[in-house]
Amino acid sequence: MRKRRENESTSLSFLDCICCGFGGIILLLVITKMFEPVRLSEEIEQSTESLTLIETQLDDVVRMIQSLQEEREDLENLIMNQEDETERINTRLAQITTEFSENEATARILSDTAGQLAQARQTLSDEMALLSERQEFIQNNVIGGIPVDSEYIIFIIDTSGSMRRYAWSRVEQQIRETLEIYPEIQGIQVLNDMGDYLFRSYRNEWIPDTPGGRESIINALRSWNSFSNSSPQEGIIEAVSTFYDPEKRISIYVYSDDFSSGSINSVVQEVARRNQSNSEGLPLVRIHAVAFPVYFEVTGGELLTAARFAVLMRELCQRNGGTFVALPSI
Repeated sequence: MRKRRENESTSLSFLDCICCGFGGIILLLVITKMFEPVRLSEEIEQSTESLTLIETQLDDVVRMIQSLQEEREDLENLIMNQEDETERINTRLAQITTEFSENEATARILSDTAGQLAQARQTLSDEMALLSERQEFIQNNVIGGIPVDSEYIIFIIDTSGSMRRYAWSRVEQQIRETLEIYPEIQGIQVLNDMGDYLFRSYRNEWIPDTPGGRESIINALRSWNSFSNSSPQEGIIEAVSTFYDPEKRISIYVYSDDFSSGSINSVVQEVARRNQSNSEGLPLVRIHAVAFPVYFEVTGGELLTAARFAVLMRELCQRNGGTFVALPSI
């Protein structure tokens, strides 16, 4: 019985020690956990201060980058301005060099030609005489008062029944005489009043001026039978629109006997819009017209359309540097 009590005392003492040890550990843990929020708060404050410092430094870096970009743009603009200035200087230098070379060449030419001037003066009178004869030839060689001063000629021919039946031989004669007055030209073209080409292979192109080419035109006219509405409007517009060229002197010859339909004013305005003037205010395409008195002399038909043709072509010729001629007879 006593021995058992001794064992129980020993067991209780052991338990007390164990309990006290665990209690001490728990107390340490409690004390430790009490101070952890304080350290955590301090760490958060330090982290916030560090973040604020980093943001401030980042702003400084961004401003520095922006400043560098502005400086770079300024430098690029300065470089571009310097390049433009350099190019301008080089261009001016090239001009000066060219002018200097030309002046030297001119001086040499003047020196070389000084001795030739006296000889040229001796032949000047002969040259002036030849020019005077040529000028007289040009002034005297006209067709019904129409001046001859062009390098290219376009014939616009009314191929209506009245013209084919009563005036065709006179048309051939007029064209032949016109070509004879122009001994040397660069090109010819033939259209009817509808804008159809005599030679379709030369559509929108000039027929080369050769003796054979002229004879081919006359021969082709004899069998040309193209539809016509007795109105030169389409042919004139086609000729001016297609062959207008500020580098060429062109004359249009219109051969017809009437203007059956259409507005006179609209034709005049359309031609004026297409036939621009040169620096001297003169139209680059001359328009001449020859009226055939078919309705007055042969058919006894409606004279109003013949009068309308005369009014239209007188206005077009006056506005476009040409001459209007009414034949007294066919």
